[in-house]
Amino acid sequence: MAEMQGPEASEPPSSVATNDGDITVLVVDDERSNVESLQKIFVRENMRVLSAFDAKQALEQVRSHRINVVLTDLMMPGTTGLELLRAVKQVTPEVEVVLMTAYGSVEAAVSAMREGAYDFVEKPLKRLTIVKSVRKAAEKQKLVLENRSLKNEIKRLTTREIVGSSPTLRRVIDVATQAAPSMATVLVLGESGTGKELLARYIHDRSARAKRPFVAVNCAAIPETILESELFGHERGAFTGATGKKEGRFAKAAGGTLFLDEIGELSPQVQVKLLRVLQEGEFEPLGGDTEKADVRIVAATNRDLLAEVQAGRFREDLYYRLNVIAITAPPLRARREDIALLVDHFLGLYAAKNGKARLTVSRIALDKLLDYHWPGNVRELENVIERAVVLSRSDTLTEHDLPDAIAHAAPPTPTALTFPIGTPLEEIELRVIKETLRHTKGDKSVAAQLLGISTRTIYRKLDGVPEAAEG
Repeated sequence: MAEMQGPEASEPPSSVATNDGDITVLVVDDERSNVESLQKIFVRENMRVLSAFDAKQALEQVRSHRINVVLTDLMMPGTTGLELLRAVKQVTPEVEVVLMTAYGSVEAAVSAMREGAYDFVEKPLKRLTIVKSVRKAAEKQKLVLENRSLKNEIKRLTTREIVGSSPTLRRVIDVATQAAPSMATVLVLGESGTGKELLARYIHDRSARAKRPFVAVNCAAIPETILESELFGHERGAFTGATGKKEGRFAKAAGGTLFLDEIGELSPQVQVKLLRVLQEGEFEPLGGDTEKADVRIVAATNRDLLAEVQAGRFREDLYYRLNVIAITAPPLRARREDIALLVDHFLGLYAAKNGKARLTVSRIALDKLLDYHWPGNVRELENVIERAVVLSRSDTLTEHDLPDAIAHAAPPTPTALTFPIGTPLEEIELRVIKETLRHTKGDKSVAAQLLGISTRTIYRKLDGVPEAAEG
């Protein structure tokens, strides 16, 4: 039970500057008089005070109120303060707990701190001491929550994700999902800006190596003269200027995934060393001894590697080693159904990043974005939306916020659709309907007339209703 020193209980409120009005403290003690004394102290400090006379009542309060600090007696009949501490940390881990302990039980209090208690105060309690301890516990909780919130915000703003639900993208994701758990080398093909690195990270995150490093290397961005050293590392004195040992990207990616972007830019010398890694599972740092390469390789290129092989610029044996599982990131023009989703995603991302209110998109602006051919693919779309968020002077993104090339782009003429052999008829129908709707700006009546079907059929197909359900 708690014990208050008489003189301390009547001292004036402390003058330490803090926003105590935001602090809620739960006082737990089986002695009603002690609870009442503590309540008076915290009320005078402008704190919100709740009370409980046993652990059961305390847990009910924790579950039903937002509490910053639990102040509990260590020794209580039935459930002890230590057991209450464990229960509180199970229910709401962010709540801080301060223990009140009698002289001689300090060792037990220290043991409780190892289990998550913030502090302990000895009896007889001094008002200044107990107020200071509770206030600091509340400050710690606030800092922890702010830190967690900041980390989540940073993660949200920096973590890239694949956005889209079009059949074209879904097929690619399905292959990537199947390939992820294996150790097979994956070659990601596609135009610049289609999100090849996102696919590589998707594969890594769903592999057994997800908790190990993901190391990305843009082979085109590193000068050819130092690329070999960057990849494989070097020993001191391996070449002029090598004043110390340097760990290469293969070593840094140990246990994880090494993503080699723009693989078509590798020099013949580096191609030979990479082939050895894929064949033998080992590499040699410049001037060093052979090391094991415990990495899963995902490579990417926007070049036609087979054409590069035929031209003699890329090793055929390396090409087939890399091309175990090939995935093609589709260009944005092949998945126009995803443009609206991507626009919404980037609007949210860059509004938060720039501290601005989220914009809505006018129908005309969205039509312009849908009509544009996007030679730079998703990367270009992202840049356009970021620019619009930064420069927009209203809460609506209009065609005037778009670059001239997009704002004045002529609508594309209808083109023929192509489908791989074996594409299910249901998917072909859906694609034709969606492309026709895109051409008619979403007008289902006009689309139905062009297709020679009823508007009701369009709704049924879009909603995925089976044939037998119609009528």
